[in-house]
Amino acid sequence: MGKSRPRRFRRAPFSPAGPEQRRDGEGGPEEEPAAELLEKLQHPSAEVREYACASISKLLQQKHVIPAFLQRDVVRCLGPLLMDHSLAVRETAAGALRNLSACGGFEVCDDMVTKDIMTPLVALLKECSTGLDANQLSPKKCREMNKNYIEDIANEAINLLWNVCECNNTAVSIFNKGGCLEAVLHYLKKFSTNVDLAISVANCLQAVTEDNPDLLSSFNAYAQQVLETVMLCPESTMKHILLRTLIAGTFWNIKDTIPPGSLGSMVNAILKIFSESLAIDAGETIIRMTEAEKNRLKLAAEAETEENMSDVTDSRVLTEDDDMEEIPKGKVRRENDISDLLPSDKWELKEVTALLMAQQTALEIIVNMCCSEDPSDDEWEELSSSDESDLFMENSYNEGGGLLMSPLCLSDEVNSAFLNNLIPKKILEKTAFPNSVALDICMHNPSWKPLIKKLNAVQCRALTCLHSILLVSDVDCLGGVSALQSLAQHLSQLVFSKTELPTDTEFLEAITSALRALLQTMASKNISQCMTPEQLLALCEAGIHSSNASVKVNVVSILGISGSVLAKGQDTAETLKMIGKFLLEVAMKESSLVVAGEALDALFDVFADGKEAEKAAVQIKLLPALKEFQPVFKMRMRKEGKGQYSTDQLCVLDNVKMNLRRFIAYQETLGKTPT
Repeated sequence: MGKSRPRRFRRAPFSPAGPEQRRDGEGGPEEEPAAELLEKLQHPSAEVREYACASISKLLQQKHVIPAFLQRDVVRCLGPLLMDHSLAVRETAAGALRNLSACGGFEVCDDMVTKDIMTPLVALLKECSTGLDANQLSPKKCREMNKNYIEDIANEAINLLWNVCECNNTAVSIFNKGGCLEAVLHYLKKFSTNVDLAISVANCLQAVTEDNPDLLSSFNAYAQQVLETVMLCPESTMKHILLRTLIAGTFWNIKDTIPPGSLGSMVNAILKIFSESLAIDAGETIIRMTEAEKNRLKLAAEAETEENMSDVTDSRVLTEDDDMEEIPKGKVRRENDISDLLPSDKWELKEVTALLMAQQTALEIIVNMCCSEDPSDDEWEELSSSDESDLFMENSYNEGGGLLMSPLCLSDEVNSAFLNNLIPKKILEKTAFPNSVALDICMHNPSWKPLIKKLNAVQCRALTCLHSILLVSDVDCLGGVSALQSLAQHLSQLVFSKTELPTDTEFLEAITSALRALLQTMASKNISQCMTPEQLLALCEAGIHSSNASVKVNVVSILGISGSVLAKGQDTAETLKMIGKFLLEVAMKESSLVVAGEALDALFDVFADGKEAEKAAVQIKLLPALKEFQPVFKMRMRKEGKGQYSTDQLCVLDNVKMNLRRFIAYQETLGKTPT
């Protein structure tokens, strides 16, 4: 039903932690009922309260136990402990609430805000911020444990804040008005010594700044300076790359606060960071890091053997107090978070996880850049200039370095200034299937296996990014006809290179969206298509059986685009007959009105004109079939339309209904025309 539109990525609010993310040990104190554990939260002993919080935190990782705790008002039981006099209790209480928010979903987060979790949470954030640099707040015992309680508490609290703000507008409003920005920026300044805390803050900032104009006035010169300092930090670890990427995303969200004279330099700096992230080969990094992990563990095992031999007589009995210190603090979050999910000896895995999250985030932000509102002429002029001297100027791209893509909406002005080739090389590289050697390593290593999903997510985001750029760029800026044909061959290989067609829903949606946009561009310029009729129908056959409506809409549209091109050729009637039969069947049998409407729209395009199309239409009895289906479609719209579809969808369906009537009338005139 018309051209596809750019897709805008919103940060995924939640994905409850899956089995691969459980890092606190197997099992848990499930034999202790919720009521008993909640009662222990009131115990006068701090150690008992800490134990209860840690036990609850572990149990809350299992979604089926959450209702039992909610029925006993777990939020109001844990909330006051955020300000407990014991720092250990504060941390475990914050960790338990973090798990509840992550594994409970939207409704639980709404309930947490309704039960006023924000009041103690904001108080905790501010108190930790105030005491962040106070040495006296790190007791001797904490120093001996090599533990900074204040920063660890802050990390749990920031993650809890991140969760509830992503799900609840009231929480965001409290963030805006409660002075939270100043506190979290103070934590962010610790990036040089605690990058994990800084990453948590950056994730939270990117979430709360998205579509939040009320917060923009709080980003004064000081706030922007803090962000700039982090964004320009020179550290080259994968975690720092993720940190810079997240801060770049925050800067994009608050771009309306940037002075006009600095906007171009800021966008250039953002794109440089994304380019840095996307330039790294994740597959090769996995291969290198797993080898480093093997060597490190081998050396550690040898050192431990020597130490055990020398200390064999120096054993000691584990006391009850020692046991309390070893209780793990439950720290589980969404599937796309890396904070605290992995044991401390998994630093190589943490680095690769950070890299993949940086790449996925960069690609999502680029997609959103393509979908932004059209900037003013003044902004285009500014973005095209090369003599900015303000914010980020020292670190913006130098001549010859190449921009990742032209920012914002890729207008003609920016296309001519920034896009000199087909599709930015780094994005195109990420659309390829992940490195097979790296996949094999991950498949046979339980700790690394979750990375397979992340590798596939990066590929899908790259394809969606490609789709968005295709929609907003013209042929010349994409590299011309030959470049588009090469791209078409590349995308076709992604679909047909394996013995079986892909079935993964996310990949199918991404690849069919990119193909649809590419075929639209090629058809509009009369560029020959990339797929054989057999490949085309095979893809559509696979896509139409997907459970995802977007995949179905895409393949039907692809068929319509390709069919309309074939209709202009010679000796294509047989192929047009196959296309027509397929689209008719989808229109008549598809349960979704949106997909059925798209199939009708595709039929109108394919059989709109041309002798071959006329011949095929007669042979498949298109006119009588549509005349018979017309009242059925009208009836379905009356019965199913209200309540099931959005206003925009109903408007489009109304147009399809009107076009169906016109198309039938047009086909009737063809039948009366002398041959």
